[in-house]
Amino acid sequence: MKEGIHPDYKPTTIRCACGAVIETGSTKEDIQVEICSNCHPFFTGKQKLVDTGGRVEKFNKRFNRG
Repeated sequence: MKEGIHPDYKPTTIRCACGAVIETGSTKEDIQVEICSNCHPFFTGKQKLVDTGGRVEKFNKRFNRG
């Protein structure tokens, strides 16, 4: 790598609105986020998959599946 062209990479803290604190490295200091993997519905298992308008059935019918 060339000297003097890369930004400073330093330890930083990411804070979520839910109160979770994650230590990592970044070029920015003290990052604040609204949602993280601890509170996101996809990662917590609380997300509902909704089949809007029967798209799965339409796909299966179109391609002669099940």
